[in-house]
Amino acid sequence: MTSKIADIELPEGYKPNKNEEYMCPEQRAFFRMLLLQWKHQLRHGAERTVENMNNEEAIFADPADRATLETDRNFELRTRDRELKLIGKIDRTILKIEHDDFGYCKECGIEVGLRRLEARPVTDLCIDCKTKQEKGERVKVSAHSGP
Repeated sequence: MTSKIADIELPEGYKPNKNEEYMCPEQRAFFRMLLLQWKHQLRHGAERTVENMNNEEAIFADPADRATLETDRNFELRTRDRELKLIGKIDRTILKIEHDDFGYCKECGIEVGLRRLEARPVTDLCIDCKTKQEKGERVKVSAHSGP
């Protein structure tokens, strides 16, 4: 399915600005492009990880060296697993862009903001709602880790 947003060609160096209508087609095309680039980088990193793991010679006489390699591999795999989940979130965000349902807080409905979206294009909460969410999470953690 080809969307109209996917067909928009942005001028070189385009960056969303406050003088434009919020989430106009050009802005949505810009964020779609950012997300696709990010997704490409994540997939490239995953491919490099698989390639490196396949090419590693894992023959160690020293158990400490072997343990270090296993620890490093586990860390790398956990990182790639988080990135795989992020790719799913990127895909869902691209769909929101294509359905003109992007850039607004899912809790209160206000604009998330261009700079916030540039920093984290998959965000779906405004700064106020995100702050409330994080405070709620800290309260839950504090309650569970009490005396």
